[in-house]
Amino acid sequence: MNAKSGWVLAACLAFAALPASAQEQEPQPGVAWETLTEQQQQLLANQAEDWESLPPGRQQAMARGAERWESMTPEQQAQARERWQKWKKMSPQQREHLRERWQRFEELTPEQKDALREHYRRFQSLPPERREELRQRWQQMTPEQRRRVLQRRMPQPQPQPRPAPTTRPRG
Repeated sequence: MNAKSGWVLAACLAFAALPASAQEQEPQPGVAWETLTEQQQQLLANQAEDWESLPPGRQQAMARGAERWESMTPEQQAQARERWQKWKKMSPQQREHLRERWQRFEELTPEQKDALREHYRRFQSLPPERREELRQRWQQMTPEQRRRVLQRRMPQPQPQPRPAPTTRPRG
């Protein structure tokens, strides 16, 4: 892998960490270039010259992305490359739509996320003709119909039990 494709992939991986780091209130310490592993430096080589001028949060996100890249299997790296290529081809509106969907996913409970993943796995296991049929049916639904379908399929968060009231002696 050349340095340019490594940088592109590391930036893609680091992108996922941006929403969380962008919301933090306290300033973060930067990452010194010298503290990066040799592999991380190779992946981020295109940023070496400007590394010190990058915001600390960006440095951290890029370092985490390079670390994740190192821990990936070749198959996972190939999937990440493919996702990055799709991302680059998206319009700004499509990217914003994807960011909004990701944010909504992140706001789900762990149970809702698991249910959504399971529904996706089941959908992917269907024959292509059936998947297309379901896509068309979904597209023909009104927003209200879609909302009702999603409510039926997603587990609803259970309310937390209230603590029992304590009685204090009057005196």
